[in-house]
Amino acid sequence: MNIQETILNHLNELINVIHIDIKDSTGKHAHHDNFDGGHHLSAIIVSDDFMSKTLLERHQIVYKALGSMIKNEIHAFSMKTYTEDEWKSNVA
Repeated sequence: MNIQETILNHLNELINVIHIDIKDSTGKHAHHDNFDGGHHLSAIIVSDDFMSKTLLERHQIVYKALGSMIKNEIHAFSMKTYTEDEWKSNVA
């Protein structure tokens, strides 16, 4: 299972993910002197479980789902979180 599938599985344990797009930019950092091998990821996560949640609450949900992955496999993780309606408005 790759890192994207693992993240989706972890997220689906807490929320119903409607859409997810994960970009892995780890290769761009491999030549850095302090590169520790952890993944550098950015994600767009769409779930109606984010409805009526603040941005902070949404990010807390995601970080809770990823748990130990943030401490071990993932070095850097940025995200944009949307409800389905927000996502449709954003991509239109």
